[in-house]
Amino acid sequence: MPLSYKDIFQNDLDFNRIAIEVFTFQYRNNLAYQKFCNLLHRNPKNTFELKDIPFLPISFFKEYQIKTNNLSKDDIIFTSSGTTGLQTSKHYVHDIQWYIHSYLKGFEYFYNNPADYTFLALLPSYLERDGSSLIFMMEDLIQKGQPKSGFYLNNHQELIDTLYQLEANNQKTILVGVTYALLDLIEKQNFQLKNTLIMETGGMKGKRKELIRKELHEILCQGFGVQQIHSEYGMTELLSQAYSKGDGIFECPPWMKIMIRDTEDALSYLPSGKTGGINVIDLANINSCSFIATQDLGKKYPNNSFEVLGRFDHSDIRGCNLMVI
Repeated sequence: MPLSYKDIFQNDLDFNRIAIEVFTFQYRNNLAYQKFCNLLHRNPKNTFELKDIPFLPISFFKEYQIKTNNLSKDDIIFTSSGTTGLQTSKHYVHDIQWYIHSYLKGFEYFYNNPADYTFLALLPSYLERDGSSLIFMMEDLIQKGQPKSGFYLNNHQELIDTLYQLEANNQKTILVGVTYALLDLIEKQNFQLKNTLIMETGGMKGKRKELIRKELHEILCQGFGVQQIHSEYGMTELLSQAYSKGDGIFECPPWMKIMIRDTEDALSYLPSGKTGGINVIDLANINSCSFIATQDLGKKYPNNSFEVLGRFDHSDIRGCNLMVI
């Protein structure tokens, strides 16, 4: 492998140069990605800029083994949640340290030392299944956090009591919750939190009616007594996360970048402020694929922040599936 952790996880990263190196490595070592690139007539000999790099449709993680080495008994396989009967994504992680470095360095980049926080994780839909990358991350952050850190399933009263105790002690706290569970919590208790960040991971998981972000965040702000709702943008197929500290505007760590593709021409890109499909470059995905065309719609701003506006209609059945392997 040509690159190490220290090459990727740095704040002054020469992003374009490293991205081309990663593309070259993955083209040569990831069979599925190589075949996809060949169909688009792209290879290391004619790919010199980010706009030239082919972005693999995220649906390929459901259909193929997207990895740069042979399967190993030591591989960790992260899986996506999904409706019963639908195929789920699988992300084969050959070296788990890439993921650990990514989420720890990313958290430190936005929020500083995790040891300063108490982490409360209200993630019932994730806890109730195996293979969640979010649960893996939260388990590690909980271990590194303050002593009252922990997971909560349906024990809302215990969580309420813990929040009040932490507030009374002026303890910096992050409550990470799946959206519907946070709404369930504030229906049982209204708060006025001064030392707690509320971070929603998105998704009603079929438990509640979907809400537009502005309406959702207004409800959560009122229920928790906070000024802003933080958000995490991550997924099974990525080893890095973008974070929003309010208003649904996300920022990436230095080794992650967003590009907005034209919905009418997937190989063309849109300028700042225009809505299109979200392409993600995640250099932490060194052993799978770092260049992913998601099924999310969004727009990018001149300072490289971005907003997620929704998903493509029928996203589970749409895609540029060009290959048979």
